[in-house]
Amino acid sequence: MAQQHGIIVLVDVDNALTDRTLDGNAFWFDNMKFLGSTGEGTEHLVTIVPGTYYSDGSQATEQVLNWLPASLGAVPPTVPRNYLAEQALQTDRDALADLAAVGSGDEAGIGRIKDQVGVNAKQSRAAKGVTTAKVLDATGRVAGQNAAATYNYPAPVITDITGPAVEQQIMYPAQYGSPDMIYDGWYWAATVDTSRPGIYSYTMHIQLHELIEREDGLVWQPVDLTCTSALEIISDPKRNAFTGAGLGVLPIPDLPPAP
Repeated sequence: MAQQHGIIVLVDVDNALTDRTLDGNAFWFDNMKFLGSTGEGTEHLVTIVPGTYYSDGSQATEQVLNWLPASLGAVPPTVPRNYLAEQALQTDRDALADLAAVGSGDEAGIGRIKDQVGVNAKQSRAAKGVTTAKVLDATGRVAGQNAAATYNYPAPVITDITGPAVEQQIMYPAQYGSPDMIYDGWYWAATVDTSRPGIYSYTMHIQLHELIEREDGLVWQPVDLTCTSALEIISDPKRNAFTGAGLGVLPIPDLPPAP
């Protein structure tokens, strides 16, 4: 079975939208530092990919990369995406329940319900991955009438992966569907050819979303940016991360430990 590499791309969305670049605003992490990945937590991550062969000298299999984008200061990516949709629906249910108790002349009560409902933003046809039209804050509550100042940024969306590593057929990236609700059931992964050691860069295409106020209301405006990273394929054999030895089953003691 191919080994799985996880790569997190953490984006400071607020600064990236202000600067209109991911340079200095994207921070990369992977789970291969113990084998030699460099640049963890910076925009210069080089992911180590060992494994042209196994420790017994036999031909190794390919390896697999999985990319997980996340937004700094927003709802964590470990929270299922339907949490935000459920929060939006619940605020509408609560407002409808309270509306029945508000009289037609109760201006204060009507204003309170308006805040309770919050505001919705339209989605541009080019926008991808916006979970809910209702504008929420970083806790999942409605952002209120001053939504443009307090809103939660939708998670960054990977739209493509290009560059030398793809052009030279070192890796074959694609978007896959999954029942995993954390990423809306979609994620990007790639199979890596480990038979050609070397350093190969690639470009990640990421779409962010900015809340724009127009005459006809708020709109989620997509902003497409790119950032780069690299793979370093080495000729070391694949190893078990727990034992440091060759791949295979974990060692199990012959006898249970003494009480």
